[in-house]
Amino acid sequence: MDEVKELAYAMDTFYFLISGVLVMWMAAGFAMLEAGLVRAKNTAEILIKNISLFAIACIMYMLVGYSIMYGSSDSSFIPDFGFLIGAENTKDAVLAGGDGAPYYSKLSDFFFQVVFVATAMSIVSGAVAERMKLWAFLAFTVVMTGFIYPVQGYWKWGGGFLDQMGFQDFAGSGVVHMCGAAAALAAVIVLGARKGKYNADGSANAIPGANMPLATLGTFILWMGWFGFNGGSELKISDVGEANSVAMVFVNTNMSAAGGVIAAMITARLLFGKTDLTMALNGALAGLVAITAGPLDPTPLLATIIGAVGGVLVVFSILTLDKLKLDDPVGAISVHGVVGMWGLLAVTLSSPDATIVAQLTGLVTIFAWTFAVSLIVWLIVKAVMGIRVTEEEEYNGVDISECGLEAYPEFTKG
Repeated sequence: MDEVKELAYAMDTFYFLISGVLVMWMAAGFAMLEAGLVRAKNTAEILIKNISLFAIACIMYMLVGYSIMYGSSDSSFIPDFGFLIGAENTKDAVLAGGDGAPYYSKLSDFFFQVVFVATAMSIVSGAVAERMKLWAFLAFTVVMTGFIYPVQGYWKWGGGFLDQMGFQDFAGSGVVHMCGAAAALAAVIVLGARKGKYNADGSANAIPGANMPLATLGTFILWMGWFGFNGGSELKISDVGEANSVAMVFVNTNMSAAGGVIAAMITARLLFGKTDLTMALNGALAGLVAITAGPLDPTPLLATIIGAVGGVLVVFSILTLDKLKLDDPVGAISVHGVVGMWGLLAVTLSSPDATIVAQLTGLVTIFAWTFAVSLIVWLIVKAVMGIRVTEEEEYNGVDISECGLEAYPEFTKG
């Protein structure tokens, strides 16, 4: 019996770690997607943002974030504010049996959770592209990954009041995606639009990205990584029931993305008379975000429909934000914020335990907390060090002013 328990522990730990590796690979997806959707003169800076935010997220979550999100607290509203990760599980604890016995390594849980934090921060990166100071962005990253994200994460995944009231968010349509989008929205409001994006009459000018193959590659990488994102959130795979659940999560994740692509393509064709590649890419991501809150309960057909609704929503959301002069170069706020909200509400379509009251409470709480605190932090950063590059630096590209090099020098030199 002890050998069986140890084998199950090892299998679930390994599955958790490999799922974390897939989610970590999403960092490459975000980097490629964003690099493809910005102009060539801003590519190197978007790449340094993506690798540096990942590193900062890992360090901050190790120092304080994990203990905030998963520490013990007597309050369901206020988490503990401890430090570092804590001790690993012992063999005796694993073999003790019962519901309280750990069934995967604590460090594997930390690794899986830390790549989620980086995902939330990556959402902000694309929304503020092409006009934000690099070190202002990194200063906010410290606060976001070490404090803002973990606190709202505690309210759901750490056993806080949202979890206790029945709020459901399986893998993070709200905790990860809407949280990142709320922080991005606050940044875009403080930062302002790129020069030349909007005309005096309020109409928007298209600013095409430099590399559509790269953006498409990034989308496929994100699609692949999402199987770890949602599948790993089942937490174990070592018995028949859990293995079947993981398979269902994989299938529904895939079908929702497919539904998002087709719906976004059709919507764009009807609106513009053309089949817009960027809308198709965002449709895939919208489908993935939409199913993330509840990928286990729907049938594959319902999952496809949930993704399709997300694909329609993301097209109209991108157009609406442009009308509001909220400049988001990659559509991150629409994909992760608006569709994240839809994902939270869509849980009620298939989960017998989900209530619209609990889902709305979680939605409003996560958005309000993240947006309000992020707005305060962005305003502080703006006052202390400034957050926007000069008009000349923006015109020349932030690669030169912020990084001192260009991503495509052979295309920009004589």
